[in-house]
Amino acid sequence: MGTRVWDAFLTEADKASLTERPHQVWGYGERPALVLIDLYRAVFGDRRQPLREAMKAWPWSCGPQAWDALPHLQRLLGAGRAARIPVVHVTGLHSDDSGVASWTESPWRAKNAKAPDVAMAERIRHRFDIVEQVAPLPGEAIIHKATPSAFCGTPLLSHLHALDVDGIILVGESTSHCLRATCVDGRGYRFKMTVVEECVFDRHEAPHAINLFDMHHRYADVLGVDEVVAHLGSLRSTRGARRPPAAVP
Repeated sequence: MGTRVWDAFLTEADKASLTERPHQVWGYGERPALVLIDLYRAVFGDRRQPLREAMKAWPWSCGPQAWDALPHLQRLLGAGRAARIPVVHVTGLHSDDSGVASWTESPWRAKNAKAPDVAMAERIRHRFDIVEQVAPLPGEAIIHKATPSAFCGTPLLSHLHALDVDGIILVGESTSHCLRATCVDGRGYRFKMTVVEECVFDRHEAPHAINLFDMHHRYADVLGVDEVVAHLGSLRSTRGARRPPAAVP
């Protein structure tokens, strides 16, 4: 890729230092999985709206950035499925259903919070529903988390180990928060991490760009969707060529 999304936020000194210590390429791994983080209703809302307008009904909204990512997410998800790599969907854990408090909750906040009106209560009930555009297919893993990282307190690590996965293609939101936390933990567990630039998003432009820069230069390869889709296409071709011949009746 030429111009990167973070270039506008770097000083001349920042750019100069990169020539001394360029990005280390990690690679995809031999057996990658596609992990989708928090593509749920709360960050999309009901329809595309300007951010401040969307936040009136959905306080968790990421606004137009979420909707802009959807076509790229659908394309990548289709490529991952065609390549027959493991697909894992990660979403939030409802504290009302599980009895497990989210990391965002506190006894003080719960005690002093006003009861939501009927409309907001309904939104809260459905806020962790994965949107239909990237909904899981039967057989694809769905993991619920109560912390920013998809690894913390979930079966994600053991699930990936059971499938002999050694690399993660990571997408979703938010760039500066849950996606980054998952990326850092994934690299700590020695997975080769790939973050797909057009398939991640955040509420704010600057944190999105700088966190992509930080992940690219410390934990992952931040690549464009065209490049990653092409790689998945090569996996599909290789795996297709290795299929055993059909039995002769």
